[in-house]
Amino acid sequence: MNRLVIDASVLVKLFIEEVGSRSAALTVRKADALFAPDLLWPETGNILWKYCRRGELEAHEADAVLDEMLRMPIEIVEGQRLIRAAVKIATATDRTAYDCLYVAAAIEVDATLVTADERLCHALEGSPFAERVRPIGKK
Repeated sequence: MNRLVIDASVLVKLFIEEVGSRSAALTVRKADALFAPDLLWPETGNILWKYCRRGELEAHEADAVLDEMLRMPIEIVEGQRLIRAAVKIATATDRTAYDCLYVAAAIEVDATLVTADERLCHALEGSPFAERVRPIGKK
C-alpha cells in the first residue's frame, strides 16, 4: 500500500502551478491514502496569503483554491498525538518541531512523507528518520 503524508509544500503544488507541480501530482495520484498533521491547514493558509501578498493570487482565488484543497481526501492526524515524537525528532536532527510533526505523522500512520522541502530531506539523511521522507519526484 502506498500511504503518504503530504506537507503544505506538496499540497499547494497540486493546485497552483509552480516548480514541482507535475511531480507532486504524479506522486499524490499514486497514493492509496493521504495523511497530514493538523498543522497542514495553517501552513497552507500562510502560503496562500503569501501568494496574495505578492499579487500572484486575488483573495477570492485563494479562497476558491482553499475550497478545493479542503475537499482532498486527507486524513488529519492531531498534533497533540504527535508533539512528543516531533520534539524528539527535532532535537535529534536540529530541524524545527513544525517540520518534524510531518515526520512524526509518517511514523505514526506507517507512511512516507513526501515533501518539496529539500533542506528537510538533506537534514534527515543518515538519520533513523530518513527512510520515512522522500522528496517529490523521487521513487
